[in-house]
Amino acid sequence: GQLVESGGGWVQPGGSLRLSCEASGVMFSSSAMGWYRQAPGNERELIAQITTDGITLYADSVEGRFTASRDNAKNMLYLQMDDLKPEDTAVYYCKAYFGQIWGQGTQVTVSS
Repeated sequence: GQLVESGGGWVQPGGSLRLSCEASGVMFSSSAMGWYRQAPGNERELIAQITTDGITLYADSVEGRFTASRDNAKNMLYLQMDDLKPEDTAVYYCKAYFGQIWGQGTQVTVSS
């Protein structure tokens, strides 16, 4: 199985980005999914989880600003990120809990 993230880039503080995670060879509709991020010098942290039927849970640091969603018909996972802050700068990863599969990551940089 494979997960491929896309949608990262550079954005000014207060801006928005939408990350995508495309699953192939993964039992996507049967797997809860997670979004993680890792900033330089920091450990990888869980920021959002979404169950197979779309129930979400967020870390306090992103609650109210980030929204995870999924399209099981398309094997796609999304992370809408609004009101971005410099401290959101990190490499963002998606993970399939069924099979413990990680994507390769996509860089998000928030700066003026």
